[in-house]
Amino acid sequence: MLVYDTQLTSRLLLGTSRYPSPAVLTEAVKASGTDVVTVSLRRESSSERSGQGFFSIIRSLGVRVLPNTAGCHSAKEAVTTAHMARELFGTTWIKLEVIGDRATLQPDVFGLVEAARILANEGFQVFPYTTEDLVVADKLLDAGCRVLMPWGAPIGSGQGLNNVPGLRAMRARFPSVPLIVDAGIGVPSHAARAMELGMDGVLINTAVSRAGDPSAMAGAFNYAVKAGRTAYLAEPMMPSDVAIPSTPEAGLAFLA
Repeated sequence: MLVYDTQLTSRLLLGTSRYPSPAVLTEAVKASGTDVVTVSLRRESSSERSGQGFFSIIRSLGVRVLPNTAGCHSAKEAVTTAHMARELFGTTWIKLEVIGDRATLQPDVFGLVEAARILANEGFQVFPYTTEDLVVADKLLDAGCRVLMPWGAPIGSGQGLNNVPGLRAMRARFPSVPLIVDAGIGVPSHAARAMELGMDGVLINTAVSRAGDPSAMAGAFNYAVKAGRTAYLAEPMMPSDVAIPSTPEAGLAFLA
């Protein structure tokens, strides 16, 4: 998967919050096969000592860090957080979140576009957490984004893909734009389904960190993303309203 001129070997991105322990996080990252982990600036900065220890663990895994403006509710707050993340993590990559609704954690698409334009003009490579709205997607691309991260369902809900037609429409409208489904994925079959629709990648956090065995679940998502991508490239059969016999009727023996 090519994002911002960087070639990634894995199409699975992994979040790093709410794991039972650093050791469990480490094993989950390894089992996932991911190249990229997301890190919330608030998590990293919760205390200076623990934050440094956490980042040391991430560095030791040899993965790329995608800082996250999680918890920001305005464009100004998100831009400020992105500046802090660039200084702290030494990267121009930023996963941009501007939350508009506290119950569903749905993006504020107006603030999102505003912040994306500011950050792109300042040299950031923006990964915007957005809805599947095509008009918003167009505006984010016009603002300078070269990747889109539509939600599957509300963050942490585990509901899967609530708007399959919407995601399918995004894929058709933007065939050359990397689309990474972010939020709402609960089980590996949800991830496989997203990949079967032609999505370029999937970002997982809660489904792994809150699993009974995070490492095993991370491995399962690793396989699911690969299987879904392979199925998409194999051009799956189209659904039919009627039965289509798998065995030809011509030449079958019959009783008179």
